[in-house]
Amino acid sequence: MKKLLVILLMLVAVNANAQWVQMSNGMVANEWVLSLTSNETNLFAGTLYNGVYISSNNGSSWSQTSLNNQEIRTLVISGNSIIAGGPGGVFISTNNGNNWIQNTLNNELVLTLAYSGNNIYAGVWLNGVYLSTNNGMNWTQTSLNGVGVYSITILENNIFAGSYLFGVYHSTNNGTNWTQTSLNNLLVYSLATIGNNIFAGTTSFGGVYLSTNNGTNWTLTSLNNKTVVSLVTNGNNVFAGTGTNFEYYGVYISTNNGSNWVQKNQGFSAIPTVRALLIKNNYIFAGTGNSYACYGVWRRSLSEIIGIQNISTEIPSAYSLSQNYPNPFNPTTHLKFSSPAVSSPRVPGGDLVQLKVYDVTGREVQTLVNERLQPGTYEASFDGAALNTGVYFYKLVTGNFSETKKMLLIK
Repeated sequence: MKKLLVILLMLVAVNANAQWVQMSNGMVANEWVLSLTSNETNLFAGTLYNGVYISSNNGSSWSQTSLNNQEIRTLVISGNSIIAGGPGGVFISTNNGNNWIQNTLNNELVLTLAYSGNNIYAGVWLNGVYLSTNNGMNWTQTSLNGVGVYSITILENNIFAGSYLFGVYHSTNNGTNWTQTSLNNLLVYSLATIGNNIFAGTTSFGGVYLSTNNGTNWTLTSLNNKTVVSLVTNGNNVFAGTGTNFEYYGVYISTNNGSNWVQKNQGFSAIPTVRALLIKNNYIFAGTGNSYACYGVWRRSLSEIIGIQNISTEIPSAYSLSQNYPNPFNPTTHLKFSSPAVSSPRVPGGDLVQLKVYDVTGREVQTLVNERLQPGTYEASFDGAALNTGVYFYKLVTGNFSETKKMLLIK
């Protein structure tokens, strides 16, 4: 009986690792989390009504800092300072949130913060971008003013500012001068970069745009009909947090610069509006909050969520499931499968594809894929670190197709 209980607990842990898990212990009930950041040892969450929370255990539990009665739209770490922005201006803590000071930018609604070297940039409502060169203690307004700035990202010597209804602005001299890019007629909620690629998340269901030449030209990616509130990148992966107060779409991931996107919402109690994303300690964290559905901070294993990648957009002629490689494996292996043309054009998002792993008793060990996929060839990763040596089976089910193959884990 004890052995069976241990096995069941292990399987529960493995499956929990394969989905979003709420990590809001210590937060006020139904807390809206608007921003996330981290230093070497702690996570910080900015909220709609209750200021900044801190977690020292990867989000398993949270406690309020002394900044506990403010709306915090944005957070950034600069050196030993935590800098928080919102309707009350900018707040600074140099001791992990035990104490905070409010500085001279206290008449502005601060929507975003970003830093590069000794420079910190603040995007504010209607008054553009401010610059601080002393960790946020003093600020000067740059030449970008008269617009609301929701997002800022920095790529080497290039600064990009996403604005309210006027798209993306670009500066090459620390904000002394700005030029409007060709993406010039949308509200740009979020910005992120991978290498020389710049991603812009827009509202009015505009989706994600991509520029490969510092904003001179932009192309709309295949995520083209969602409001994208937050973006974060890791390696070659870009994650998009989507939704509004009344429309909920959750998290999407692209592994090929936006050519294809996969929805990753398994485990959420309801599909949330994802207002902030953070990658830390091999986890991805989502700050959520909308009118009635899903709240607080959620966490998911980074290696698991990026386990499926679209490796070819060429449309296969038939479903297929390949033998895993390597095989035998320890502890990770790769599973490749192909999905042909969508069987029903009336179903948005493609065919529902399920790829699951089972032990020799037929008990499900982990769900690797359970989502609608566009036609193409995909590769999923399976991590058997928590499992014992033995034979396991993986099964692909979609439409009228089903196939099972065997693999061997040796430790």
